Amino acid sequence: MKMREKWSFLLLAVVFAVSTLLSGCGSSDKDGSAGSDGKGAIKLGFVCMNLGNPWFVSVKKGFEDACKEEGVEALTIDSQYKVDKQVNDMESLVSAGYSGIMISPIDQNATKSIVDKAKAEKIVVSCVAQSQDNVNMRYIVDEYSYGEAIGKQAAEWINKTLGSKDKVKVAIISQDNVDSVIPRGNGVEETIKKMCPNVEIVSRQAGDTPELGMKIIESVLQQHPDLNVVVATNDSGGLGGYQAMVGANISGDDRAVFSGDATSECLAAMKKPNSIYRGTVDLFPYKAGYESAKMLIKYIREGIPATQETIVFDPVPVPAEDLLSGKYVPKG
Repeated sequence: MKMREKWSFLLLAVVFAVSTLLSGCGSSDKDGSAGSDGKGAIKLGFVCMNLGNPWFVSVKKGFEDACKEEGVEALTIDSQYKVDKQVNDMESLVSAGYSGIMISPIDQNATKSIVDKAKAEKIVVSCVAQSQDNVNMRYIVDEYSYGEAIGKQAAEWINKTLGSKDKVKVAIISQDNVDSVIPRGNGVEETIKKMCPNVEIVSRQAGDTPELGMKIIESVLQQHPDLNVVVATNDSGGLGGYQAMVGANISGDDRAVFSGDATSECLAAMKKPNSIYRGTVDLFPYKAGYESAKMLIKYIREGIPATQETIVFDPVPVPAEDLLSGKYVPKG
């Protein structure tokens, strides 16, 4: 073969190899691409209100596991309870051309415009936990009902254990720093008052982190060393309240801590010998993150339904006896 013919043959071989490679970059439902609609690879972002809360860490894990299963790129951003940061976080994902965004809104009024902008640019948007009313799909907590579930568990224990006492002192650690979560605290307080006529609410303060929960109850104990029950609207605050009680050497059958979220940290505290941490409520956050991601991917691949879909968490009480007996088994 002459030299010129050899070079021509090599050139054709290279061209054929490149064209074959490019044609092999087509889409399938498992490779993260959006299918034959020309949208390209799918990228999902989760803009979380606060990853300092172990509950949202479980949501994040479910979200990322679902994306991994589907071969989809996933990014989680912690807005650190800062409204302005959350808006900027959303804007960065929109500017980066993400296919779908899941948000746990701190203030849905603040993020309304950027959600509308994302949808106008054909980005699918969902919310998890707290509601963002203008998204395509919601996976939300009925805040008041959640508070009722937490409050009912505490009230039942009070009536069973302390029903004969003239006065039972209760401190509530709320999340009143987040407007959308205020009804949860109301559900706790109103349910306890309704079910337990001998209860005195000696304090209701916002403290949805272990540090704040501890600080609140340490302060309450200075005025009310005979405090009987701490009820928190989430486990993070409840764990802080529990540590304050333990730190003050408070124990016994007439003391208790209740909260909601069923985080691994809370369950570990409930399992300790003679623990006064007597109950929590599970919303199965891993499932919420997992299912939300799956639905976003489905919307991207198959199209957005004409009407908004809404899933509401179903609170499941977890009393200490169910955890210790094995009747309740954590999931996710």
